[in-house]
Amino acid sequence: MTEWDIKKLRILRTLAEQGTVTATAEALHMTPSAVSQQLTNLARLLGVPLLEAQGRRVRLTDAAHLVLRHAEAVFAQLERADAELAAYLTGEAGEVRIGAFSTAVPVLVVPAVAALRLSHPAVEVRVRETEAAESYELLSAGGVDLALSLAAHAPTARDPRFTRTTLLEDPLDVALPPDHPLAGAAELRLVDLSGDPWIYGGSGPWSEITRTACEAAGFVPEQAHSASGWTAILAMVEAGMGVALVPRMVASRAAGVAVRGLPHDRPTRHVIAALRRGSESAPAVAHVLAALRSVAAARP
Repeated sequence: MTEWDIKKLRILRTLAEQGTVTATAEALHMTPSAVSQQLTNLARLLGVPLLEAQGRRVRLTDAAHLVLRHAEAVFAQLERADAELAAYLTGEAGEVRIGAFSTAVPVLVVPAVAALRLSHPAVEVRVRETEAAESYELLSAGGVDLALSLAAHAPTARDPRFTRTTLLEDPLDVALPPDHPLAGAAELRLVDLSGDPWIYGGSGPWSEITRTACEAAGFVPEQAHSASGWTAILAMVEAGMGVALVPRMVASRAAGVAVRGLPHDRPTRHVIAALRRGSESAPAVAHVLAALRSVAAARP
């Protein structure tokens, strides 16, 4: 029977994710030579070549991809075993580490932690503000137990490493200067603002979200100013420098600007929580996820 080594399989999976031996070594806090040696030993144990040279880099062989397909099922089963063992040994207690994007921290994570302190005081939550790519790297490597991101920036639902659940449908509102002619209009559509200067990031997800929403309404927004932080964007709107789309998670805390809903256009983004597949039955993780769902469901 072929001998499988879980530690070495995790190194192989990390190499598949990171792309290079050097990046894999950094992610696992190992030396590149140690990574290479472990993978050479794994290939010897399995009796198949796992890597082949590609210039100065290496690529995974077809055999390596076959091994990883089966290894994902093993990793998921080990997560379930860990979850059941945690339930047996600690019951309601446990530590859960969350990686979440900046907007979600005050709106979803902090209220959930506050609720858990009352309902499950033995569950300790550690929060880390992360970008989507970083949060999923950490989730895969075991650095966090739960990742919050926008659905558009998450791995697909078919990714065998993770289980995804939608927490919130977050509508997009428009922020107007308080003296804007349409600040008090009975109804407002995005196309009504097609001639206005717009404020959004020069690149990245929010730039894409703004352009997509406006183009769906029939126009290309004129970008007058570029900013990626909500404090800067709302300050420029308040000063009359332009208009901006803002998620309701942000709009609910905006002051000094006129925030209007867009019921006819209904632009929306989706916030999801992702866990390593198999870990969702761990009691502490389940309590945190339930608290997040409760906070999300209570939002207007």
